[in-house]
Amino acid sequence: MSVSINKNLLNQEKLIQLAKGAVVPVLLLIFWEYMSRQSVENAYAFASIEQMYHALLEVIATQELQTSLVASLLRALTGLAIGGVLGFTIGALMATSKIVDVSIGPIYHIFRQVPLMGLVPLFGLWLGNGDTAKLFIVCLAAFYPLVLATYESLRQVETKYREVGDVLKLGRVQLFFRILLPAALPNIFTGVAFALAFAWLSTIGSEILFNAGSGLGNMMMNAEVAARMDILIVVTILIGIVGFGMNLLLSRVGRHLFRWRNLRAA
Repeated sequence: MSVSINKNLLNQEKLIQLAKGAVVPVLLLIFWEYMSRQSVENAYAFASIEQMYHALLEVIATQELQTSLVASLLRALTGLAIGGVLGFTIGALMATSKIVDVSIGPIYHIFRQVPLMGLVPLFGLWLGNGDTAKLFIVCLAAFYPLVLATYESLRQVETKYREVGDVLKLGRVQLFFRILLPAALPNIFTGVAFALAFAWLSTIGSEILFNAGSGLGNMMMNAEVAARMDILIVVTILIGIVGFGMNLLLSRVGRHLFRWRNLRAA
């Protein structure tokens, strides 16, 4: 009996939280619809909800939305994989080798201060205006946070864990894989979450700047040229939803993988 009561209370709390979270979006929709009906100019700047609905059906029917979404997701995930692996490798080498830290560290710290979008003209001259330039930007966007997260996480592993490795007389490779990496992995995973967010943002940004090929950013630019505010808004909302969904999924994966931290804390 008490178990069912607790479940009902939890369900009620979830419904209350969902209701609270829906207040601001609903108010924004009401405001948006109100503004769209005030004048002809507003009707263009604030496409009505009905217009956006029909625009969504239109781009789904023509397969443009699905094609663009798949292209952007593949670009973001590919860039995350390539940039993430390279970032983790460089960060781990910098954290475990003084020679690598001294030789590569200053170069990394100098270049990560340069805004990524500021390098776009250079990439355009080197790589052209196609998918290669876009992917390179996404790889760099994922690379920078993974290097920093890996480096800082490994360097901040508590001394007592390193002492365990000394007691067990582990070699450098064994120390890394059996002591340092497991201890640093939860914080490195946080860096993966940042890398995912940056990869998604840079994917859309690169598609807008290099408007060749398919992708949600390209779709936004085409909608702007065609003066289709309804499609532009639909794609913008979709970009936000997809980005939020990917981060939510990653956070749940992280909670599942590192659930032992909560058990240890308890």
